[in-house]
Amino acid sequence: MSRVFYAMVIIVSCATACLAKGHSSSSSDGTPSQYILLNFQTPDNTVRDFEEIDSTFGKTGDRRIAIGVGYILSYLDFTPTHVDSTLKEVLALSLEHRLPVLIHLDGEQYCGNRPDLWNWWDSTKPGYDPRNQYNVEWHDWSPDSAVKLGWRNWGEQRRVLPMPNLMSPPYRQACDSAMRRLVPIIRNWWRTLPDSLKYLFVGINVGWESAIGVNNWYYPNGNALLDQPEANDPIYGINILAFPFRAVQAIGYAAVSTLGLAHSGQLRADHVAEVVRLHLEDLSKICHDLGIPREHVFTHCGGWGKGDPTSFAAVNKYSCPGWSFYDYAFDPTEDVNTMNALRTNDAPYWAATEWWYRGERGKGEVEWFLAIANTISLPEIKYMCIYNWEAVRTNQGTVAAIRVATKFR
Repeated sequence: MSRVFYAMVIIVSCATACLAKGHSSSSSDGTPSQYILLNFQTPDNTVRDFEEIDSTFGKTGDRRIAIGVGYILSYLDFTPTHVDSTLKEVLALSLEHRLPVLIHLDGEQYCGNRPDLWNWWDSTKPGYDPRNQYNVEWHDWSPDSAVKLGWRNWGEQRRVLPMPNLMSPPYRQACDSAMRRLVPIIRNWWRTLPDSLKYLFVGINVGWESAIGVNNWYYPNGNALLDQPEANDPIYGINILAFPFRAVQAIGYAAVSTLGLAHSGQLRADHVAEVVRLHLEDLSKICHDLGIPREHVFTHCGGWGKGDPTSFAAVNKYSCPGWSFYDYAFDPTEDVNTMNALRTNDAPYWAATEWWYRGERGKGEVEWFLAIANTISLPEIKYMCIYNWEAVRTNQGTVAAIRVATKFR
């Protein structure tokens, strides 16, 4: 056997106490108390992905830490019929494979099926209405500065649809309507599960690294680029620490103005953060009003750097907060800003709701195991969701580390 294997044995022995510290073992009926979830983004292969995760890790319902699935459903990007049927399929697969599931309801990052919310400039295409200027973000205090597109970098820079005005009444109504249609489907599925399988419902995740000008930013004079080849776009991207401008052209004016926080002057980071906080609180309250307990509702913000108030927007009275961890995946406690936000939380749990280890300490199974252990052993953390299954399944060291982490009781 390899030296890596023996090193793992030693580390596992030393880490047992770490993983168990501050957490009870599985409940008296053998159901888990924590989850390591695997996110996948291949909607056309949902059945295959459930089968692969099941065959790779086996049934883990009798373990303190169970393997499960984090599934993203962008409810404004497809027709309601498609979204509803996909949700029902995912819930059925969760039950079939005994894989716990977190349903991530997204209305921010993808809105392709609702041009009636964003097409304010092209009368030749569906959804056109000049009043849609009020449903998208502005790069100044006037609707004349409404944006026509944005940019995102999740591995490579791409153009995206204009950032929605998170406080726009039509946009809020669209999210409200979709959530009130989908949440009861999840709730009713959960309630019909026998007590021994209630653990299959991890929760509902609202938001998706919710922020303004981060996963959808705007370059100076960006509208002029719309009709030019994308290859001509600037590629310098954002400076995540330079909030609220992010070293590009600030947006957020529309939402701040709609909320009535300001109508002129310099855009303030605390005003932008308040928009995000209210957006997440509203989505969380819908879940609460429809019968989902707080311990099963999770928000999602990013850890956007020391002093950025957006991290605090994840905290509200209807949900448990969640954040992304990439740079701090090996030890989330080093993310001082997020830990400060966590201290304001009075919910029973919190989550590393988007997590991927890419640190400098190496990428073998020992390093992965330590990163997972450092995260899932933190007090009151309910789950960590590892992005993405497509990358995990091809890395045997990562798979081995996850297997070892779930063996502790």
